Amino acid sequence: MSWSAHNGMSRHEADGERGSGSGVTVQPIGAALDLLADRDPDRPAVHDVAGGTTLSRREVAERSAAVAAAWSDDVAREDLVGLALGNTADLVVGCAAAWRLGATPLPLPPEHDAVLDVAAPALVVGTLPHPTSGRVPDREPASSWKATTSGGSTGAPKVVVSTGPATVDPDADVAPYLPREQVQLVSGPLHHSAPFTYALRGLMTGHTLVLLDRFEPGAVLDAVPRFGVTWALLVPTMLHRLARHPDVGSADLSSLRHLVHLGAPCPPEVKRWWLDRIGPERVVEVYASSESAGITMIRGDEWLAAPGSVGRPVGGSSFRIVGRDGGELPAGEVGEVVMTRTGGPRYRYVGASARRLPGWDGWDALGDLGWLDPEGRLYLVDRADDVIRVDGHDVYPARVEAALERHPAVRSAAVFELHGGVHALLDLDADADPDEVVAAADLPVRAVPAGVEVVDGPLRDDAGKVRRSALRAARLTGGGGSGRRDG
Repeated sequence: MSWSAHNGMSRHEADGERGSGSGVTVQPIGAALDLLADRDPDRPAVHDVAGGTTLSRREVAERSAAVAAAWSDDVAREDLVGLALGNTADLVVGCAAAWRLGATPLPLPPEHDAVLDVAAPALVVGTLPHPTSGRVPDREPASSWKATTSGGSTGAPKVVVSTGPATVDPDADVAPYLPREQVQLVSGPLHHSAPFTYALRGLMTGHTLVLLDRFEPGAVLDAVPRFGVTWALLVPTMLHRLARHPDVGSADLSSLRHLVHLGAPCPPEVKRWWLDRIGPERVVEVYASSESAGITMIRGDEWLAAPGSVGRPVGGSSFRIVGRDGGELPAGEVGEVVMTRTGGPRYRYVGASARRLPGWDGWDALGDLGWLDPEGRLYLVDRADDVIRVDGHDVYPARVEAALERHPAVRSAAVFELHGGVHALLDLDADADPDEVVAAADLPVRAVPAGVEVVDGPLRDDAGKVRRSALRAARLTGGGGSGRRDG
């Protein structure tokens, strides 16, 4: 994600400047939505593609005010409001209603019982009320504009609460590379931090949101020309699936001005495909987390000069690489990535504690391994907890997965340690030979999977996450997939 979107402030606020445009400064989000509605009431604010619904700016403002009135007796200022509404226009309206009440919206995943145990929201909404009228005065904005869930590498839920208040400058850009008045495609799950942040920050700064209920390549290729989409947020697995789609060659992507990707290291072959297709200056890669503890950014044309990098620190971020002895490592050496930002933490946890390395107080360690080049650009290697030790050497599952996914028959791959060796799961095209796939990957001997399992279905979720620990645990307890096993 962009650093400006992560911290709950506009770029101009973060820089200590006023927003551009009409001179409007930071204000409560509800007031900003009303202002945008006054300026251009009939401009579409949300296209809910699956629901067949379009809401104008006026309708979002009026409906959210009416819903806030309906909830006002049940929601107090600083409460959490749980919204189990998926990728819908109702979720957008529900968030705006929560902000008007001085509360913090918490978008919920489909399976959310464990999240509710941790977060204990004052109100949980599975169906949005649709009052025809009603309004109560907007309350003072909440001290946090969003709360999202994160399972981390273990899958245990925790809630990440932003320390940015529920205010916005409606005349500021969501990010330096995303001007106002954009048409934003939202295909990632809105209960994840990055899609939620970009979508809702876009809404309150004048974007039109095109909501897909979930990512599907054909639906994306249809939505771009249909709605004149000007930018999209995607993760590498989405880029991979889109590039493999049979209609991508003839698809009209001419309206796309920007493509932003994040969530995992992007295989170089996939990245280059997109740089060639829409132009390197239009592709931006961002490294960040739900915690917004540190952020890097790199545009495609710089990436071509530094392939594999996720960019340089932005937004007051600093990064260091720490070795096993706790000391800082020089450029070029792989260790654990730690990060910090000026102005203090942008988050607090509910249900967890921040992870710190000894001797690195004030620096967040999120479990990623990587290295810095002499120019300060960050390169990611893998998750520290997922590294496989084979014959005294480290095997990085992400690199093995990327090598396997280069094969045109591989839709997705997941690699983890099982019974002391490297184990691979492959989601393959029909009639593909897994042995041929492994041979074509040209892996070092120690990284060649001792076991290969063919599975039926994607191995990454719509946010691009692969839960290697959960896949491994399922096989250790006999609950693995029913696909063929080799080795």
